[in-house]
Amino acid sequence: MTQPASPLDGLSQTCAHLRQALPEDVISAEIVRGELIATVKRTSIVTAVTFLRDDAVCQFTQLIDICGVDYPERAERFEVVYHMLSMKKNARIRLKVAVGEDTPVPSLTGIFPSADWLEREVWDMYGVYFSGHPDLRRILTDYGFEGHPLRKDFPLTGYVEVRYDEDQKRVIYEPVKLTQDFRSFDFLSPWEGIQRLLPGDEKAAVPPKPGGA
Repeated sequence: MTQPASPLDGLSQTCAHLRQALPEDVISAEIVRGELIATVKRTSIVTAVTFLRDDAVCQFTQLIDICGVDYPERAERFEVVYHMLSMKKNARIRLKVAVGEDTPVPSLTGIFPSADWLEREVWDMYGVYFSGHPDLRRILTDYGFEGHPLRKDFPLTGYVEVRYDEDQKRVIYEPVKLTQDFRSFDFLSPWEGIQRLLPGDEKAAVPPKPGGA
């Protein structure tokens, strides 16, 4: 009796096909924990995505998501990650592109209109610039927001705080003012600074009595 083909067999074929078809554009392609992951040159992302969409073997016709990852210790600090879906093959692929703080990534809006808001979110959260985007502006934060809040070096409290001023009858921005430079976090009520022991901490908090009694 013939055994049905494993889903990994189809991914392996797609992986080998991608490496063979785009040897100058794909840095690496492999199956990791049952997922097809390919690292693509930054300047080749449009070529790679177009191929994955139009090629008869691949047929990744849907762009599911675009997101960012911050690795401050790397020379090229950010990764832009693309997720694509093939309804025909019932398969997914993840593309990764390494990019520096001041290096633009070609926009995919000319291939997938859905990339518009996805790229705007990556720009807003990480500051990664997408060249060729028709309307690259903030989408989750306010227009006057400073910085990019998902960067690892962005302060947890932010740079400014927002409040409504009754006298001016408008929303105003003010620099964040903290009463202390370092707050004591107890993981229960961090903003109130409640001094409360967590389970297991009572032994460390109570000093031993003289003589061991």
